[in-house]
Amino acid sequence: MRYFSVALAICAVVSLAFGGNMTTVPLAEVAQHAVEQSGLTRPGSTPFHLKAKIVETTNPDSGYKAEIEEYWISAEKLRRTITSPEFSQTLVVNGDKVFEESKGDYFPWWLNTLTTAMVDPLPMLDSLTNTKASMPKPGGSEHSNSCARLQMKVGVPPAENSAFLVFCFEGSHGLLQSAVMPGYEAEFKDYRDFKKKQVARRLVREPESGTTIEATVTELTEFTTPDESLFTISQSTPPAERISRTTLSEATVRNLSAYTPDIAWPSVRGGRTSGVLSMFISVDRSGNVRETWPLNSDNPSLDDQAREQVMKWQFKPAKIHDVPTQIETVLTFAFKTRVGDPIQILSDVEARKLALNIVEPVFPAGSAKGTEVKVQAGVSLDGSVNGVSNPYNVPTPLFMAAYGAARQWRFRPYLRDGKPDVFGADIVFRVP
Repeated sequence: MRYFSVALAICAVVSLAFGGNMTTVPLAEVAQHAVEQSGLTRPGSTPFHLKAKIVETTNPDSGYKAEIEEYWISAEKLRRTITSPEFSQTLVVNGDKVFEESKGDYFPWWLNTLTTAMVDPLPMLDSLTNTKASMPKPGGSEHSNSCARLQMKVGVPPAENSAFLVFCFEGSHGLLQSAVMPGYEAEFKDYRDFKKKQVARRLVREPESGTTIEATVTELTEFTTPDESLFTISQSTPPAERISRTTLSEATVRNLSAYTPDIAWPSVRGGRTSGVLSMFISVDRSGNVRETWPLNSDNPSLDDQAREQVMKWQFKPAKIHDVPTQIETVLTFAFKTRVGDPIQILSDVEARKLALNIVEPVFPAGSAKGTEVKVQAGVSLDGSVNGVSNPYNVPTPLFMAAYGAARQWRFRPYLRDGKPDVFGADIVFRVP
């Protein structure tokens, strides 16, 4: 059963250069080794029964919650149930028969990602296998890691932007620690033994600053005495009544436009007044935009306004073999605006005085010691970081390391005229 579709141009990804002398290995080799150790649904794997719960840890009362149960014998024989506030589904596969019953007309992207990741940590493995990217060879202890930081171009001039892909593996066994790419993101924690494999029992994703969604595997046992009634299908569900999903190029999705007005860019309080931003969108089978998530932006303060407007867009239904399908893509926009009521940009010293949580980057092996890495973070009223930009043109490998750390910072309120206000912070890191 195919849980995840990748149509992004992975072949266009280039491996970023790392300085210094180190042993490098193909990313495909490291990724294959990691999946062989931890993927539950690899061919020949032990049949299993799994239960899991999903909740938004930053707001347990939100709609980002679900319960998952899966009985798996093989890719041709499984039963999975998902129960969440806005969408529930029972899926049964038995040979060439498929039964699917859903409550709700849209399978949320965030839910699909975590449901996939807990049994198949790298569903894009085949695409990665075809790349020629290399990375530092994992080594050391379970507390060390090695990462492949990749870059691909999205959009077309003048709205051309970069999308980043980052895959990190721990040192002792080469297990996957995290995967980040447009359309898929997860951190893998709390690995435990299961039938000669190491399986992550906790998966965490942060689709935007201030939103952390966590899946916890509460039960994982060998499925030794299958009850055949679990897999009984009297009649397959017609394809037109199943919910499928696919990833399309931006150009293809824009050709499906039914109502996609230009973005009305508001004034900004700081940062760049012209540039590009990208967002990931998920569209239902009727052509309605159901989810928008920020990716990379030359001015993150514009993200929310752009996302709000795109949520009102309408597309013609996309079809595969004449059957409507959910679609996902990355949209890239060129913006031009002006500054109004500028925000205060704090120095590194000033920002660190307000910081409640400081996370230092893990820079790529071989980075020149003492190198200054300066990035600019945008901070919301609640003290969370809503974006990290690169106005000082830090080389991409160093910026990506700093970006991952700075996003986790938290601050006390910055007061302006006695009231909390948003602010920017120039944060300086140095390669140890």
